[in-house]
Amino acid sequence: MAGNSARRGAIKKTGKGNPTAGSGGRRRRGLEGKGPTPKAKDREGHKAYKQEKRAQKSAASRPKRTAKTDSEWVAGRNSVLEALRAGMPVTTVYVAEGAERDGRLREVFRIVADRGISLLEAPRSELDRMTSGAVHQGLAARVPAYEYAHPDDLLDRAHEAGEPPLIVALDSVTDPRNLGAVVRSAAGFGAHGVLIPERRAAGMTASAWKTSAGAASRIPVAQAVNLTRQLKAYQEAGCMVVGLAADGDVSLPDLDLADGPLVVVVGSEGDGLSRLVAETCDQLVSIPMVNSLESLNAGVAASVTLYAVAQARTA
Repeated sequence: MAGNSARRGAIKKTGKGNPTAGSGGRRRRGLEGKGPTPKAKDREGHKAYKQEKRAQKSAASRPKRTAKTDSEWVAGRNSVLEALRAGMPVTTVYVAEGAERDGRLREVFRIVADRGISLLEAPRSELDRMTSGAVHQGLAARVPAYEYAHPDDLLDRAHEAGEPPLIVALDSVTDPRNLGAVVRSAAGFGAHGVLIPERRAAGMTASAWKTSAGAASRIPVAQAVNLTRQLKAYQEAGCMVVGLAADGDVSLPDLDLADGPLVVVVGSEGDGLSRLVAETCDQLVSIPMVNSLESLNAGVAASVTLYAVAQARTA
């Protein structure tokens, strides 16, 4: 019957723009393409997708480098010149308007031009503000935050070189100049990196950079959230951990672990190694001295030990 909408295949009018079965609208949409097939790594449930997620999770749990501090200022003509000579990664040098030109300033200008470092002129009052009132003598430099390596990077560096790992760890060393001296010695005697704790320890400040005499740009410095835990991780990776102590069980010349994978732990000059770190060490090693001097500066102690290790490895 004409107008009988109940017949099979008839169109049911349920509102404009809402065709139902029988209109052909659904069938046409069903035939439309859905785009290119997603890659395997983008399809949930696929093996490649699961592998990609695991890799992303692993990368997120192991940051390669972390910036710890904000950018720093180096103020004063001697300080800026020393920083540039030491190869610090200076980004910008500021000179006060009308600053008197002398030999130091001319050398700074020459180094800046050779390295392509930005050189800006600023009012003296602006330099006072940027350097928080430091005695800048009309010259200041901006240094970016140091990017610390991950502790595992130090092992990777040794493996890439085909050498047994040699790492220097510092326990509660709070003087940045000592840290810089250790970094310099570590680079000079073939260590693969320096490890420091995140808290209650000196960091790679401008002072440490300058003391390292440019070595900080050649050898990585890593930070550990928990030094004891990281030392144990190095032990699990096959390294022997030795700590320097005045009352050590083994004298440095008698150390028979020097030619293998080694972590040398240096404590603070005043307190030495902390209890937990000392208990974690596989051996405590003493540096023999001819008089009753109780301890050496941390930087000196590290240098003496690294020299002895280097000699044993080349013997």
